[in-house]
Amino acid sequence: MTFAAQRDTLPVPSTAPAELDELTIARAQRGDARARRDLVERYQRPVFALLSRMLQRRELPPGVEDLAQETFLRVFRALPGFDRAGPAKLSTWILTIASNLAIDAMRRRRVLTEPLDDVREPAAPGRSDAESERVRLAEVLRRAIDDLSPDHRAAFLLREYHDFEYAEIASALAIDLGTVKSRLSRARAALRRSLEEVYRAR
Repeated sequence: MTFAAQRDTLPVPSTAPAELDELTIARAQRGDARARRDLVERYQRPVFALLSRMLQRRELPPGVEDLAQETFLRVFRALPGFDRAGPAKLSTWILTIASNLAIDAMRRRRVLTEPLDDVREPAAPGRSDAESERVRLAEVLRRAIDDLSPDHRAAFLLREYHDFEYAEIASALAIDLGTVKSRLSRARAALRRSLEEVYRAR
């Protein structure tokens, strides 16, 4: 089973929010407190989702909440210079800040991983075989994503979970399009190998 086919069997949650309206963004850029609260409320969910996936199973500081807070502090410091007429959506710009903070945090500390051989999802009472299999596959994918390098994981999550275009990923990670394609290809190949290993071991 190819990764594309596997993705079709598992729902990949979209955390892309509806963009904040232009008037509210303009007010937030001028420092309006209510508009800035609206901005946080609108974008905190995708920020937390991205940071959680980037840092999952890593207990060392900084944690997700700390990085989310730092993300919005940096957003508000740089917000007056955000070009509302530019090519980047506000959500893309904010998630770029979050992803780079997560990559920096991961590079600063030693990453501890768990072997995929230990993946065993206990069957919940009343759960159908098909549902148990979906849960188990989701757990395998989560752990496989967790084993990706920070750069590969960031590219993969921005593409598959946050619907970034290749050009947006290139801009977010300060890399060229060829590198984006290479990182995505290697990330998908690594996930495919992890899944194949699990199914061969059954």
